[in-house]
Amino acid sequence: MRQILEISLQNLKSLPRRLGPSLVAVIGVAGVVAVLVAVLSMARGFERTLMSGASPDNLVVLRSGSSSELDSGLPGDQARIIAQDPGIEANSMEVFVMVDLEKVATDSMANAPFRGVGLEAIAIREDMAIVEGRMFEPGRRELIAGRGATGQYRGVRVGQTLEFGSERWNVVGIFSGGGAAQSELWTDAAVLQDAFRRGTNFSSVRGRLAPGAAFEDVKDRLTTDPRLSVQVERETEYYAEQSEALSTFISVAGYGIAALMALGALFGALNTMYTAVADRSREIGTLRALGFAPVAIVTSVLLEAMLLALAGGVIGASAAWLVFHGLTVSTLSFTSFTQVVFDFAVTPGLLFQGLVLALAIGFLGGLAPAVRAVRMPIVSALRD
Repeated sequence: MRQILEISLQNLKSLPRRLGPSLVAVIGVAGVVAVLVAVLSMARGFERTLMSGASPDNLVVLRSGSSSELDSGLPGDQARIIAQDPGIEANSMEVFVMVDLEKVATDSMANAPFRGVGLEAIAIREDMAIVEGRMFEPGRRELIAGRGATGQYRGVRVGQTLEFGSERWNVVGIFSGGGAAQSELWTDAAVLQDAFRRGTNFSSVRGRLAPGAAFEDVKDRLTTDPRLSVQVERETEYYAEQSEALSTFISVAGYGIAALMALGALFGALNTMYTAVADRSREIGTLRALGFAPVAIVTSVLLEAMLLALAGGVIGASAAWLVFHGLTVSTLSFTSFTQVVFDFAVTPGLLFQGLVLALAIGFLGGLAPAVRAVRMPIVSALRD
């Protein structure tokens, strides 16, 4: 251990002489870690946004076989049967459609989610609250908007009027909370049914379990009712499924990009450490002639490579956190085909992954040069 410490300290003291190649390795690793953490933070942020407003005590009822509210349809009589179930304390029969709104960032049109809800919709989503203006009045062409939607779409402000097709809607309030609901516009379900010619059909029924009611009992009762053809999920399970496709796609892309960049950083680390070994060949030969163990020399070279990589990892992880953490963006959901507004989430777990990747690059980049250092003939090393 003492030999390893002495050689490692000597290696670190010689770093200023090899500053250029060392910086190449550090910057290469920093780029890999920054990209990996930034891309994966997008997936984590999307998941966190959808799950933040979900509760295991809430349930979502869709038509059997539906993948989301967009392709679900419940006739009015079935929706009322569901809403009247004794195991459901509060309910909201809801209609979900898409409308075109202009995005502030790109001046282009995008699919915005427009939801018709019942009066208990906010009560069911316990973390929601009106933070500006007021609630819409039933029966009127009025809407409230999620706080996320106000920053993404042009004209979504209290007092403004939005036009969808031939209909005009007054924005009367802004709400916060609700997870994915922050990307949505809300109005009275009956008004939305009339404006979009949905008759008495709904997209879903959301409800909160009554005290003492068991989810499985409610689910069995609704799915076995011969008058209904529905699927029942906990709200947490529903949003986990909604986020899975996009999160998986982003994660696979992130790891793929990071792997390709890691190859480049690995070659940079190899070049740096081969240069270090070549510059210090006489010193290494002298140490071996004095009786220093080969394992001490190998370990010291690996430690130097991993410390350089760790420095790059810390720089890359810090840059990703400073630039991306909390950054608000919107993306198209693979299931609803509407824009979902969310914040990047650079979590401690992602930072740890980035540092582990940096250390792996450093170890692999230093292994071959370390082996070469102890395989050089002592006489040849002393002559260099």
